[in-house]
This record gives sequence, C-alpha cells and structure tokens, in this order.
Amino acid sequence: MRLSNLADYAVVMLAAAVRHGEARLTATLLSDETGVPLPTAQKLVGKLSAAGLLVSSRGTGGGFRLARPAEAISLADIVEAVEGPIAMTACVEQGKQDCGLDRHCQVKPHWEVVNEAMRKALGEVSLAKLGSAHSSPLVLSEVEGRAEGESLEARASTSLSTNGVEVTA
Repeated sequence: MRLSNLADYAVVMLAAAVRHGEARLTATLLSDETGVPLPTAQKLVGKLSAAGLLVSSRGTGGGFRLARPAEAISLADIVEAVEGPIAMTACVEQGKQDCGLDRHCQVKPHWEVVNEAMRKALGEVSLAKLGSAHSSPLVLSEVEGRAEGESLEARASTSLSTNGVEVTA
C-alpha cells in the first residue's frame, strides 16, 4: 500500500500544525512552512475540517487549529479523512462489486482481516508522535504495539508483511 500524495501532504501539514501548539494557523502559513503547494494546502484544510480533524473560524484572527489533542488523532484518521476508508482492495468496499473474479474468489473473505490489521497499525501512530520536533523516529515495536523482543507468534493470529514491515492484528 502506498499513500497518495494528498494523504502524505495531509500528514506533513498536520505534523507541522502540532509544532505550533494552540496558535491559529492558515493554509498559507503551513504551505510556506512545509512546501505543500498553496492550492493543495487549501484543499486539504477543507477535507480535514470536513472530517472533524480541524476546526476553522472565519474573519479577523480566523484560521484553523486541531479539533482535538494531537494524541487523539491517529495516522489512520488522517489517511481516512483524505482517502476514505482504508481498503487494500476495492472488492471489500461497500457497494463495490466490479471484479470479474468476485463469484469465485477464495481470497475475498480474508481481505477484511487484512484491512483491519492495516487500520490498527496506522491507528496506533498518533499525530503527537509524528509532529513532535523532539521525538525520535518510530521503531517497529511502537507501530506494532508490542514490547521489543516479544515474538510475533506469541502476540498475533494474523499478520501482514508489506514492503518489509510486518503489521500484526
């Protein structure tokens, strides 16, 4: 799975917003700070506001701020605000039945477990962790929510290997 540029830019912008604390922000400020093109930043502010991740106010002194603490906003929340529900394949999305293999597919019943594993992994990474200027890079045990050294077999009944990163549900 690869994030779209829009989802990536949304994460970058919200991580920058965290570093500003409670200050009112503008799309122009975050565009200048992050390098996200202004029209894209404006579009993302609208999407993130509609998803309830940002609260905006108009007029003099207006702008936007995070709708809830950064600790309560996950990477999954941000991706879903921009991309919609996390789904590795279209066949498990509501109303999507356009696959020619649908009637005979032996894998389809298992995709929901994979989607949940991916959502859980992204849900365990908070915006606070991504936005902190003083935080160290995430390590696999933080993303998986397991203690370092704990075996995957002891913890999981389902796992997914993606781009060399193992995600456990």
